[in-house]
Parts: sequence; C-alpha cells; structure tokens
Amino acid sequence: MSEARAPSGSEAIALPERRDKPVTLLHRLEYAAALGLTGFFKILGVDAASAVAGKTMRMVGPMIRPVSRKAENNLRLVFPDWPEEKVRAVTKDIWENVARTAAEFVHLSELREFETNGRVEMIGKEKLDAIIAGGKPVILFAPHFANWELIPSILNRAGLDYSFVYRAANNPLTDEMIIKQRGKVMSRRQVPKGKRGGRALVDALKEGRSLAMLVDQKLNSGISVPFMGLPAMTAPAAARLALKYETPVIQISLVRLKGAHFRFTVHDPLDFTPSGDMGADVEALTLKINEALEADIRANPGQWLWFHRRWPKEEAYSATHSPG
Repeated sequence: MSEARAPSGSEAIALPERRDKPVTLLHRLEYAAALGLTGFFKILGVDAASAVAGKTMRMVGPMIRPVSRKAENNLRLVFPDWPEEKVRAVTKDIWENVARTAAEFVHLSELREFETNGRVEMIGKEKLDAIIAGGKPVILFAPHFANWELIPSILNRAGLDYSFVYRAANNPLTDEMIIKQRGKVMSRRQVPKGKRGGRALVDALKEGRSLAMLVDQKLNSGISVPFMGLPAMTAPAAARLALKYETPVIQISLVRLKGAHFRFTVHDPLDFTPSGDMGADVEALTLKINEALEADIRANPGQWLWFHRRWPKEEAYSATHSPG
C-alpha cells in the first residue's frame, strides 16, 4: 500500500521558537549528552536502540529513588491491593517503556503503519480516513502512554491537517532539537502549552484544523475531576474547546505490543449531550475523557508515565508512605 502524505504545503509552515530562557553551561552539557545519545541510537537502528535503552533503564531506573518513589507511591495509591513485589515490577516496566520511547524518537519515520508487515497495527483506520475526508475539525486525545510521540507522526502520515500541543523542554537547546526532529515527521503546527499556545488552539479550530492533545497530566489551575478513582486537578481545555466550537472528541489509543511494535486505535467520538450549563458540561465531559484514559492505563499500567505528581500531595505521599 502506498504511504499517505502530510497536507500539501506543510513544509512551508514555520516551526515554533525554542523556550525563551538564557542558556547555561549545564544546558550545554545536557545538550551534548543528548546529541551523543541520539547519535548512538541512530547508529544502532530502531530495534537495537529500543532494546538497549529499555533493558538498561529497567535495571538502572529503579535505583534513581527520587523518581522511582513517585511512581511507586502513585501505584500504591491507585492499586492499594497490590503486593510490593508487583509495585516494584511494574515500576521496572515503566522505566523500560520510557527509555524505549526516548530511544525510538530518532526512528519515528521507521515505525510505519501503511506498509505490509509494518510496525504499527491500525484499528479504525477507516474512521481516521473519514475525519480527513470530512474536512471538519475534531479533537483527538491520548495519554502519555506507550510511545506517545508516535501518535502525531501517524496522524501526519495519514494526511490529517492538525495542530498538536507539547510541553517545551526546560533546556532551550534540547527544546530546539526536539522541535526540529518533530517537524520532520509530525505536523509543523506545534503549539506550546501555556498562554502563548492558547490562542493558537482556538485559531486552529476556527480554521478547520483538528487538534491532537495529551491530556493526562496535572494542571494546578485546572478543575478537580476524578481520575483513576481519585480527585485530580485536570486540564479542562479539550472539553471547553469541544463544547464551545461543537467539535467531536475522539480517543486515540496506542499500545506497545512487543519491542518497537504497536497497536494504534481510533475510537468513536465520545457520546456526550450538553445540558446547556457550560461549567457543568465541561466537568462532565472532562470526566468522560479521564474515564477513557483510565481504561487504557488499567489494562497496561506499565506503559503509562507514572513519574509525575498526578494526585494531591497529601493523598499520594502521606497516605502511601513506605521505606526505600
């Protein structure tokens, strides 16, 4: 099957500027290390790079206690019946998945879905084709799960006209490197989180362009909505934009099958009928989004990014105290 292409003329779209902050010596050292690693992973090839990184961090990662402890405490909070052995085992899975994702970043163009024996199994491709053919914007959402960087790459190859939201790296040199690499395989319409990106999301929908958003992380200024059975401060932007501009909200699921092989699923739009009360509707639709994410995470907990403080500190870190 021939490969689909990105929307015509997309190469002329300017990439966003890197994070605006002074470059320090530490930034330069971090950037040099990042260049060395990416060069190493390129030489290895996708399978070897993914395997080497995954196996290495499966062993080393759990020893990085400040980071591992966050994941372990989150797992204890969400799965209180799990024995400690399972908590530690899943933490190793998390480290392996994150490391594989990082190593695969320079090989995203090789993780193809439109070829026979490709690395990505597609489910619901006809739904994605219908979105593209329909010419009307949708809001696509997913969590930081499996290799989440692959999602916008697949959407781009499918020919979808879309903008996607990203969090700028703290290191401006690394941020610029990531932006440029994404621009080679994803939409060049990259929208940074925060105030400077908010207007771009509205403009995208008004111009008939879809949005791709990772919506699983904590937002202190968001709204409190249950997530994984616990109250969690959640970004309401996807729900608010969908309601204001009457845009379908569609879940994308990506699951790592084995090594650098994946399953990509396009779901039906979330079933939601607004009541007319914008505040209540935003909360209710945000809950539906969280519940959809939760189903994927509970099915494969080792593939989600558990390293951030998703739940209130007093719940997650006082109630789950453990040695180590």
